[in-house]
Amino acid sequence: MDLSAINPVLLIASLMVAATPLLLAAIGELVVEKSGVLNLGVEGMMIVGAIAGFATAVETGSPLLGFVAAAAAGALLSLLFVIMTQVALANQVASGLALTLFGLGLSALMGQRYVGVKPPQMGRVDIPLLSDLPVVGRILFGHDVVLYFGIALTAAVWAVLKYSRVGLILRAVGENHDAAHALGYKVVKIRTLAILFGGACAGLGGAYISLIRVPQWTEGMTAGIGWIALALVVFASWKPWRALLGAYLFGGVTVVQLNLQAAGVAIPVEYLAMSPYLITILVLVILSADKSSAPASLGRSFHASR
Repeated sequence: MDLSAINPVLLIASLMVAATPLLLAAIGELVVEKSGVLNLGVEGMMIVGAIAGFATAVETGSPLLGFVAAAAAGALLSLLFVIMTQVALANQVASGLALTLFGLGLSALMGQRYVGVKPPQMGRVDIPLLSDLPVVGRILFGHDVVLYFGIALTAAVWAVLKYSRVGLILRAVGENHDAAHALGYKVVKIRTLAILFGGACAGLGGAYISLIRVPQWTEGMTAGIGWIALALVVFASWKPWRALLGAYLFGGVTVVQLNLQAAGVAIPVEYLAMSPYLITILVLVILSADKSSAPASLGRSFHASR
């Protein structure tokens, strides 16, 4: 065991990278749940976004186009969820689980010819002077543009939910869709837009895994990150900034366990590998009694005829 092999600067920088796909997916799902919809298909949308982004980046040579394609693929898959839950009024939990299973199968089919292929690299943002700072520069100012986009998106979602009329309407629909409908708001349209936004964010998160965090395509490579993103929304009490902190916490656990494995810590690898999921379960158990922050209409279908 050699803990001196762990570089704390690289550890924190890696933590930020590991947290980004989780943050993108969680912010998208947070907006969806704020509208009163529970979409358990995050994992499926992420894995479809991962292969769509990877394939597009490989074929075009542009990682940026890959991310655009991933967002489109995630939104397109979420459209199936819209049809099932907002049009056909199917059960949201069952529909979300079906979406995940469908996404896993579809991505495996799409990705057969991309196994072992290397994607084009995404350039890092080089900020003059700041990137050259001894410690802070390597941690904060040497990353890709998507990582900074994730942080900016968190700030934007927080501002919209807290200060804008759009955020007020979204929260109203999530709290009481019947009252919002009575006031003239188009509940189905608002929820549809929220679901599409969540799908696009999940697709971006998946593409970040396949193009930046682990630049390759492997079947099932999201490895439960979509489920952790769902738990993270609860952990954050449906607040964007807490989602950011939670993403860095869970991302940190993942990076630390990988570094401990590399350092040869005398703990079975299986225990280290399951630690992020174990901590997720413990957090959910601790927070399960506090449901005061959840939107009141979460998971309930809207019947326009009522």
